[in-house]
Amino acid sequence: MPRPKIRVALGGRKSPKSQTERTRRTFVPLKAFLDLGLAAPLVDALAREGYETPTPIQAQAIPPALQGRDLLGTAQTGTGKTAAFTLPILQHLMPIADHPGKRPIRVLILTPTRELALQIDESIGTYGANVALSHTVIFGGVGQKPQTDTLRRGVDLLTATPGRLLDLMNQGFVDLRHLTHFVLDEADRMLDMGFIHDVKKVIAKLPAKRQTLFFSATMPKEVVTLSDQLLNNPVRISVSPVSTTAETVQQKVFLVDQKTKRHLLRDLLEHSAVEIPSVLVFTRTKHGADRVVKDLVRAGITAQAIHGNKSQNARQNALSNFKSRETRVLVATDIAARGIDIDELTHVINYEIPNIPETYVHRIGRTGRAGHSGVAWSFVDAEERAYLKDIQRLIKMDIPVEKEHAFLPGTKIEGASDPEPERERPAPRTGSPRRKSPAGPRTNSGRPSGDRNRGGQSPRSADGGRAPQGESRPPRTPDGQRSRPSGQPG
Repeated sequence: MPRPKIRVALGGRKSPKSQTERTRRTFVPLKAFLDLGLAAPLVDALAREGYETPTPIQAQAIPPALQGRDLLGTAQTGTGKTAAFTLPILQHLMPIADHPGKRPIRVLILTPTRELALQIDESIGTYGANVALSHTVIFGGVGQKPQTDTLRRGVDLLTATPGRLLDLMNQGFVDLRHLTHFVLDEADRMLDMGFIHDVKKVIAKLPAKRQTLFFSATMPKEVVTLSDQLLNNPVRISVSPVSTTAETVQQKVFLVDQKTKRHLLRDLLEHSAVEIPSVLVFTRTKHGADRVVKDLVRAGITAQAIHGNKSQNARQNALSNFKSRETRVLVATDIAARGIDIDELTHVINYEIPNIPETYVHRIGRTGRAGHSGVAWSFVDAEERAYLKDIQRLIKMDIPVEKEHAFLPGTKIEGASDPEPERERPAPRTGSPRRKSPAGPRTNSGRPSGDRNRGGQSPRSADGGRAPQGESRPPRTPDGQRSRPSGQPG
């Protein structure tokens, strides 16, 4: 049977398929994942998200991880490492998935930032869509009661930042005595951000008998020492991400205040000197994607969103409308955008630039394909300047800045109403004053309500609902990056 193209699978079907045919289409393209030893329910979830082939780090890491070996991975975000450690862990936990009642925490994934923690938690929901496991994410900067309520009900997989985790451990809300798997992600960033001592305190509470998966982009002396203390005869793997952008893509930065980004977007779509027949707009969150669509539709511009809270049918419909030009603007989060494959896409706009540099490469790689030229515009507010520096360091170029546009920083908008809600900021260290939570109702895991899943068979999220069906992450790799052939989880 010929291998189907991903663009066909995600572009909508002309006629309904039988269950047998759907199953056949699911598994044939993903033989490479089955060959790694992954179970069919996990491979099926990958297929439904549009993945086709493993990334190098997944091919190296998944087999020994499935065997229970410790791993020492030198890899940056953007190489596909989230799936490299998540998939084997989910497979190890499958035998307990149907056990009734409250279950103790079996897996702890420790990350330096709340954004990465949220991305990993969403990926767990995506990759484990057919496995009845519960999971949640905890981080600082938000009230702890929804998080503690969730923990009381029991979770199988916990993703956390060090400060909030230690705080809840000290209060007796987190019990790690039954832990079987520990993942330390971005260890070098933990060191840079001053979390390494908190990490060591957490490690001291872990059971000696466990599988440990350790990842770091670089290996400074203190990180090497920590890995030596943590790991038992580890398998060592190392990969580097692709960090170049296509020469066919014209890149430009628009410096703008966060509150006027929506005005700038409408202005470019309505008054640009260059015709923009269709554009793919990226946001960092599902809630943000919905806000952008609402604003564009109010302005009379056809727009639809795809993200983890949308059903598969809704995503297919949005993609089909976008490809047929019935919808002019498609607003997407990184994980949900992985299946998009449109050769003649002319414009990509980063409404919010990614916090992970490799994600930028992946995003703008959606345009300028198959010999066509492309345009990538990035809106950058004051809080995102550091992200821009990281991106420029990765791609080894200074992106030109548009110095003449109607909404430069400090521009006053007469009659402006409906201000954009405040964006969530990085979590403070434990002990520092709590910042106000971002606007909007929140779920029991403490995240914006836009992060709640509406899906079916995915692992149960700790708030009692089902886990998000996936959008990070950063990125087609499970970390949400491109620069590799499409169809790979990140």
